[in-house]
Amino acid sequence: MCGIFGYVGSRKDAGKIVIDGLKNLEYRGYDSWGVASKVPDGLIVRKDIGKISTVDTATFEEESELAIAHTRWATHGGVTQLNAHPHLSEDRTIAVVHNGIVENYAALRDELITKGHTFLSQTDTEVIPHLIEEELRKTGDFAAAVRNACLRFDGRYAILAMHTASNTLVAARTGSPLIVGVLHNPETPDDYGYFIASDTPAFRKYTHIVQYLDDGEMVVTDGKTIIFSDIQTGEEREKREIEITWEVEEADKGDFEHYMLKEIMDQKESVARAANQDEVQIQTLAEAIKNAYGTFLVGCGTAGKACMAAEYFFSVVANKHVNYAPASEFKVYHHFLTDRSLLIVVSQSGETADVLEAMHVAKSKGAKVLAIVNVQGSTISREADYTLLLNAGPERAVASTKALTGQLAVLLLIAYALAGKLKEGKMLLMETSSMINDMLNPRYVDRLSNLAERIKEHEDLYIIGKSWHYPMAMESAIKIQEVSYVHAEGFAGGELKHGPIALIEEGTPCIALMGKDEVTNDMLSNAMELKARGAFIIGVAPENNPVFDEWIKVPDAKDAQPIVSIIPIQVLSYFLAVKRGKNPDMPRNLAKSVTVK
Repeated sequence: MCGIFGYVGSRKDAGKIVIDGLKNLEYRGYDSWGVASKVPDGLIVRKDIGKISTVDTATFEEESELAIAHTRWATHGGVTQLNAHPHLSEDRTIAVVHNGIVENYAALRDELITKGHTFLSQTDTEVIPHLIEEELRKTGDFAAAVRNACLRFDGRYAILAMHTASNTLVAARTGSPLIVGVLHNPETPDDYGYFIASDTPAFRKYTHIVQYLDDGEMVVTDGKTIIFSDIQTGEEREKREIEITWEVEEADKGDFEHYMLKEIMDQKESVARAANQDEVQIQTLAEAIKNAYGTFLVGCGTAGKACMAAEYFFSVVANKHVNYAPASEFKVYHHFLTDRSLLIVVSQSGETADVLEAMHVAKSKGAKVLAIVNVQGSTISREADYTLLLNAGPERAVASTKALTGQLAVLLLIAYALAGKLKEGKMLLMETSSMINDMLNPRYVDRLSNLAERIKEHEDLYIIGKSWHYPMAMESAIKIQEVSYVHAEGFAGGELKHGPIALIEEGTPCIALMGKDEVTNDMLSNAMELKARGAFIIGVAPENNPVFDEWIKVPDAKDAQPIVSIIPIQVLSYFLAVKRGKNPDMPRNLAKSVTVK
């Protein structure tokens, strides 16, 4: 869940390049940061706790053609300057940045200490450069030393190692993502090099051309040449160059103060883009579900709530039973899997560790995998049998907004295709997109801002929903928790009276998510039960009702109701964070892409 970036090539400002690119990866971790640059007399290492966005790029003035950088989300060791990456070998000729976990680091560390190595940090990462150093003494070849070291690691990781003596950059991955950016233009032969990063925004201003490092592979480059190979066997791999299409401006905040608000507003268009899928492909996937002997939906966090809502989509729209399981729990389902099973996985990043593990469990039983992701070329998209892209555009805020509504749109579209009503489903989603555009007007946003002002001092908040609004109630709680740090919980409407209603006091804010459907009257009764205990009822619904103390109007979107119902909660969460003095783009203890288990 850390950000990794490295450059080697003809340019003389490698330190500035990597620190500038690292700022575009801060959403992947912002506990601490660090940079190592090769200079004529060795290495310059700078690292500190805090956010990389506050660092002045202009201070990196040293001439350098090779540098690596890292922004950290801590797993092993506290947030300190010593624990920040990069970490160095004993002789300071090797620097390493790392994403993931070396699960057997304690045994490796003990072994290296007996050989005279001294460790300065509490991290698992520090064993990597020291072990590479030991292997280099045996082989004399840096790439071989990195490979031999990798063969001894347990766990999922991505590493980037630089060597001052050979001016070489080596990357290796098993689980965590790494992408190569290619800077080789025949029209400017003197300007060349390679970038290696955990995500494309790091180098997007320099090149549109990428090469993907697959799981279990490593890459070696001196800036002029590049060699991909299998970590286990050393066998070289051919890689094609791929052009990525989204523009830098899509990932900028523009006139918005935060990415989160910008991405909420992007939903005026992103839902329509998600719904604009190739009809033949959607029909093919619907047939795969129809013919499968057991279909499972798998996701984590927000994507998991989209999967939960899809259980209702398939039931209500297509009269089809589909099972949901959190990705982290899915491996216990292996008893039920066969080669006729189908796994539908949902992930914004396409790199979620628990989802990848679920895929491997399914594939070990011969099951097929359908992936719904937002990042083209991601690991999940490459390993799946079928892939659908959300087309939401880059999502930089840690709290997922437009990716969620894109996931809901794609899953609802598949349910309609399974029911033989694909065109009807696409039309519904296009109408819903138009409704969202009308809903997200300045007056509406201001009203939600004012509501956030009224309830910002409350430390507890509850959300209820039934049917597909039940998972949206749980998703609402996630949004409020992660950006404002208010204690929020989502419940099925009828479950509060079975225990949690004991928590309701005079004035406790409670949000009721409703549509115009078969459970509306039940939800009104549940809201009344809360109000009778003193709750302040915020109704998110197409129609007002006397039980509401505050009514947030949403369109009547029929089967797409969860999409329009969650958006005002996203806006409310944003303003709760801002009014409580929190940064909604960078919530504490969280990172955008969860690439560790």
